[in-house]
Amino acid sequence: MEQSTSNVFIPPKHIVSAATIVLNEEKEILLIKGPWRGWEMPGGQVEEGESLKDAAIRETKEETGIDIEVLKFCGIFQNVNKSICNTLFLGKPIGGKLTTSSESLEVGFYPIEQALKMVTVGNFRQRIEYCLDESSHPFYIEF
Repeated sequence: MEQSTSNVFIPPKHIVSAATIVLNEEKEILLIKGPWRGWEMPGGQVEEGESLKDAAIRETKEETGIDIEVLKFCGIFQNVNKSICNTLFLGKPIGGKLTTSSESLEVGFYPIEQALKMVTVGNFRQRIEYCLDESSHPFYIEF
């Protein structure tokens, strides 16, 4: 976060986030039910000095209790008006156990068809669909 010389907080001009579509061996998707947006993939803001990939791993662990390996960078959804870049990855679980957090009221693995019906906010379902369609990688979607 930037500070001016008068010690007044200046919010960041851009936000970068990292989210992961985590698929287990049964081809189920890891979802969280957040307190504001309902069902979605785990993810959140990239911290200063943190790589996109490390942020995706950290956010997944914080929100779900699951340790993941990032397999692939999928693409970017950019909210032009709000200056937000959402980076998206594919990953697989490698440890941990499902645990809720302050950011997740419920967590679990769900069959793909069911998961796509559960995710109803904004273009989050589209993000999952793009990540699952490897022929579309890498993608860049402006909205």
